[in-house]
Amino acid sequence: MTEPHRAIDVAVIGGGQASLAVGYYLRRTSLAAAILDDQPAPGGAWRHTWPSLRLFSPAQWSSLPGWPMPRDPASAEGYPTRDEALAYLAAYERRYALPVERPVRVRAVHRDGDGFRLDTSDGPRHARALVSATGNWAAPSVPDVPGRADFDGPVIHSATYAGPESFRGRRVVVVGGGNSGAQIVAELSRVADVTWATLAPPHFLPDDVDGRVLFAQATARWRALQEGRAPDPPRSLGDIVMVPPVRDARDRGALVAVPTFTHFTHHGVVWPDGREEHVDAVIFATGFRPALTHLAPLGVIEPDGRVAIARTPSGTRAAGEPMLWLVGYGEWTGFASATLIGVGRSARATVEEIVVALA
Repeated sequence: MTEPHRAIDVAVIGGGQASLAVGYYLRRTSLAAAILDDQPAPGGAWRHTWPSLRLFSPAQWSSLPGWPMPRDPASAEGYPTRDEALAYLAAYERRYALPVERPVRVRAVHRDGDGFRLDTSDGPRHARALVSATGNWAAPSVPDVPGRADFDGPVIHSATYAGPESFRGRRVVVVGGGNSGAQIVAELSRVADVTWATLAPPHFLPDDVDGRVLFAQATARWRALQEGRAPDPPRSLGDIVMVPPVRDARDRGALVAVPTFTHFTHHGVVWPDGREEHVDAVIFATGFRPALTHLAPLGVIEPDGRVAIARTPSGTRAAGEPMLWLVGYGEWTGFASATLIGVGRSARATVEEIVVALA
């Protein structure tokens, strides 16, 4: 008979960058913690991105707390690839001996006395405090476009886009005016006939603006709020960062967007002017929602799919469940918290609150 797991102080759900940042600060405390990752290997959502994906910042600005991401001396541009990010996250786990258990899927979380019971693929677990850091990858957002069920070709989300080879020589529509859409169009434009469809004209950042500038802006906004000042309007993280492949595509004239189609047909799509066009495949690069279904039994998920956050210093503590924190889901859980460089600040403040709460 398997011995039941003993209760722990803090359970962290998720194995990506947010979980590792929280783990980094938890290891400095005396709290017993476990990081429960449903993936078979390190890397979190980065494991499921396409191979040519580029980060928005040079390596030293794409790092978790305590250890800068190593820079590839062979890269003149300095923007890490997906594989470099994966290698860094795996090495980060080893470097700090973080208490990651995998694969352990947390199916549901229930209140249990003063703490929580986690129903997992490895049996029930009990924790006094909970950090949800599951990110967004597992909940892709796909618009309900009329006629989709009738379309004969593949319709995928960028979450499952694996690269250009299966689309070589085909007519493809990429939907979405953000960074993922731009990078996928840039790559596919070399091997396929690609149309880029967006709801609104895409906004390109200046060539000298990347994640470093966006993080500095988020920091300035955070400091303004801490000091009671009105922050400057944020520059959207949806604006397109001109990483090298995107600059190249722009210079080739490949980044020309058109208003998105109105509906599918059996063999293609219909554009706003009524013109029907045959296409072979459609890729939606239309973003993600928070992956929070495991929290449903707690009754804290709002109609918009988020969890209301309390006005505490961390900016991550749930308003309706004071022993629950949410880290890394985007601006609503801390400025720049969905980025490698930005999540450390939210993670540190979260752990500081947990230590006080469990004292």
